[in-house]
Amino acid sequence: MSPDTHFDAPSQHSPETRYENYGKKLAGSPDSQAMIELCRTLNVRFLRLIFTDILGMPKNVEVPASQFEKAFDGQILFDGSSIEGFVRIEESDMRLRPDLGTFRVFPWGNPEARVAQVFCDVYRPSGEPFVGDPRGCLKRVVARAEAMGYSLATGVEAEFFLFQRNEIGDPTTLTHDSAGYFDLTPVDLGETARRRMVTSLEAMGLEIEAAHHEVAEGQHEIDFKYGEALRTADDLMTFKFVVRNVAHSHGLHATFMPKPIFGANGSGMHTHQSIFKDGENAFYDANADYELSELMLHYIGGLKKHACAIAAITNPTVNSFKRLVPGYEAPVSIAWSQRNRSPMIRIPDSRGIGTRCEFRMPDPSCNPYLALAVQLAAGLDGIENKIDPGPPLDTNVWQLSDEERARIGLKTLPANLGEAVAELSANETMKEALGDHIFEHFIEAKKAEWSEYVAQVSQWEVDRYIAY
Repeated sequence: MSPDTHFDAPSQHSPETRYENYGKKLAGSPDSQAMIELCRTLNVRFLRLIFTDILGMPKNVEVPASQFEKAFDGQILFDGSSIEGFVRIEESDMRLRPDLGTFRVFPWGNPEARVAQVFCDVYRPSGEPFVGDPRGCLKRVVARAEAMGYSLATGVEAEFFLFQRNEIGDPTTLTHDSAGYFDLTPVDLGETARRRMVTSLEAMGLEIEAAHHEVAEGQHEIDFKYGEALRTADDLMTFKFVVRNVAHSHGLHATFMPKPIFGANGSGMHTHQSIFKDGENAFYDANADYELSELMLHYIGGLKKHACAIAAITNPTVNSFKRLVPGYEAPVSIAWSQRNRSPMIRIPDSRGIGTRCEFRMPDPSCNPYLALAVQLAAGLDGIENKIDPGPPLDTNVWQLSDEERARIGLKTLPANLGEAVAELSANETMKEALGDHIFEHFIEAKKAEWSEYVAQVSQWEVDRYIAY
């Protein structure tokens, strides 16, 4: 398939498609009329109103130009009873209220009839925010932090695989290269697709910092600039959509499945985070041990305390826990370190404004709004209750014996989704962060998923036990 069959690369001769050329028009508080005029200028004819269900699956209602005024005024309704974890059929009407600052134009398709997107908050017809909206959940936790004088800066590294498609277009698990970490062409055959992803993401306003081949064959990573928590979650949703779309145009399938290949590294979503207060990085203290502030240590203490419950949100699938096993650079132990990548939390060397912790447990199958919400809530609990994270563990935890682990009290993450959901069910801090609606519906969905999985008979079982 030709790479351009379903995709038009951003043109150097069409600068109006680039975000920086219209971003200034979105500064402040744009109103619906300003947005309609902007759409006319950019030849936007269709608008996707985007939100997610509680599992993180992207949903959208697409409207034509004739409905833009209603859309930008938050007057578009949809049936919430059809969305995972939303509401019952007798209370189904929901309203989409767009966050106008998230307006982006897709850099492909017909330049005379472009398509744009805008992220939305979900409301009841009465005008009340819907408590089951994941984006609204993150906004509530962010507001709690702001009431304490804090803002959360986050950056994510979402790894993904590129696989070949079969003759009828279905995805396989056959990689298209035999490259490894940071390899160059000719072994990195995804380089062309990855560059197209980068230019497309840049055209939609994401600042791309790096792109490279990852450890496993067919595995890739593209890093975009950190930002405040809600912006990072929105950008991650855009990132995943663009990566999948560009891969498809190259005859490939992009997957964010955590562990698609047995015996190979899985895909993580390492999440870097810092707390800022009064414009300064509150994680940095030049006079403290390791130059890490007491507030940062307490934040880490909160992440450690709630890690087992957080895992159900940040690693939300049966497959997620097949990545969290020894030997494949994914964390298993609940510990923090400055010098190695084996524990759950790593402290990168950067200090000053760049002081941060890297939470290595999450994977990209998670709902980014809920994942950032529970991490921030755990950190705030650590700050409020001055939770001691204990000393850093600067040895390679993968090489510790069971006796050594027991001696230092080293705990491990849940072994499977069932254990993680049980931890989440018993955690009041996470329940408060998510709200009753999301908490209960998420647990219900994941218990059903786990029950279905444990009843399955796999080919491995047949091969191993059929002779019994």
